[in-house]
Amino acid sequence: MRKINIFDTTLRDGEQSAGVNLNLAEKLEIARQLERLGVDIIEAGFPAASKGDFQAVKQIAETIRNCSVTGLSRSVQSDIDAAWEALKGGAEPRLHLFIATSPIHMHYKLRMRPEEVIEAAVSAVKYAKKYFPIIQWSAEDACRSDLPFLAAIITEVIKAGANVINIPDTVGYITPKEYGEIFTYLTKNVQNIEKVSLSAHCHDDLGMAVANSLAAIEHGATQIEGTINGIGERAGNAALEEVAVALYIRKDYYQATTRLNLQEVKRTSNLVSKLTGMPVPPNKAVVGKNAFAHESGIHQDGVLKEKTTYEIISPELVGVHSNSMVLGKHSGRHALRNRVAELGYTLTEEEINKLFVRFKELADKKKDITDDDLVALIFEEKFDQFKDFYQLSSIQVQYGTKQIPTAVVVLTDGKGNEIQEAATGAGSVEALYNTLERCFQTTVKLLDYRIESVSGGRDALAQVFVKVRVNEIETSGRGTAQDVLEASAKAYINAVNRVFMIEKMREENQKVAIN
Repeated sequence: MRKINIFDTTLRDGEQSAGVNLNLAEKLEIARQLERLGVDIIEAGFPAASKGDFQAVKQIAETIRNCSVTGLSRSVQSDIDAAWEALKGGAEPRLHLFIATSPIHMHYKLRMRPEEVIEAAVSAVKYAKKYFPIIQWSAEDACRSDLPFLAAIITEVIKAGANVINIPDTVGYITPKEYGEIFTYLTKNVQNIEKVSLSAHCHDDLGMAVANSLAAIEHGATQIEGTINGIGERAGNAALEEVAVALYIRKDYYQATTRLNLQEVKRTSNLVSKLTGMPVPPNKAVVGKNAFAHESGIHQDGVLKEKTTYEIISPELVGVHSNSMVLGKHSGRHALRNRVAELGYTLTEEEINKLFVRFKELADKKKDITDDDLVALIFEEKFDQFKDFYQLSSIQVQYGTKQIPTAVVVLTDGKGNEIQEAATGAGSVEALYNTLERCFQTTVKLLDYRIESVSGGRDALAQVFVKVRVNEIETSGRGTAQDVLEASAKAYINAVNRVFMIEKMREENQKVAIN
């Protein structure tokens, strides 16, 4: 069995999904879960992109000890310097260097001749080698590059000290057959190719990212890059959970394996979905809600007689369990603390105490607290990093079939001042959001609104996800409450607070640049 390294770029390429803005606490929680999942490399961000990105990469590198943490860098010294400062505290610092190699990118974007691109790539690798023990070099838009040129530049960067060569399908253009042929070509035409590992990074613009990744493995790749749930730029990246499960189920064919703990797959998928606000489609392979559901009578009959008739993947393999522990109002702090740990979340004693208060409040209203309820409470307590901005104090909404919906909202700003406004709308949610927009004194465009039940029953918690645009910044927010309007208000406030946080960080970066 060949060992395939898993390179997770959820925190870098995945966060580039439209409307996704993760704060430091959220990134750290995802990184810890990726470590539990067993990925080999975590691409934590692009350290030179911003002060916030630099701090996130630095803290993740200093926190994660059981897998390598890397950061992206252009082929310029300032990027490499920033990456080293962020990553040097890691257990195994590595750098991900890239430069474009396709004619269209070299001509229109880089405005460089091919020989200049080779010179820049070699120079960057040599410079980075002074600091980093492991350097991954990527040929951006490799799949639209001239193969003789691609072989030539790869030969030179290997001589300069590159350890991993990545062949990205940057725009999701190639087919599995063609992609495999590129790896075969490079294996035959790069004389020093045996000195490096070959990596595949595929985008899903034509829906072939996973198929292309598996084709790369068939043709010699020993590392696959992708994201959890396949999120990322445009149509996203290869879904790592699909690649890993395909290798496991079809190990007879691929003769390759990963070190992933597949029972952590579903938990990882749920965490990424909740924190990014990007829902997992019900029919999504491996982790979708319907992945193990059987509607057809023929299928149901077959599964009841023998599961393998229609179920090639057992739910338990990827961590889908039908039973979950139920807590109630008589459950104590110790039981809560143990269940939080069993669910895979790391909370401080202060966070546990705050969570316990919320838990007791909910337990007085709801008979049974399920794991899903508990996770929703954890998200709200642990990942609300916006205490310096707006907080919801109270809402009152008046609605009737023959009345104009009216909302009254009281917010508290970061300085403790109360802001009270009222407004009407065509419906309750619109009235509520019109009122909040008055409180913010800025134009907020609602791009998406989604509500779902955390668990079953009339007393279930409601979870609302929104996507908004404020001051040309697009971001998402989430809110949880038993009342759908309160959850709606919290989600809206959460999204707008994220925008204000981004603007604050940009102002700080500008001050640093000026000084």
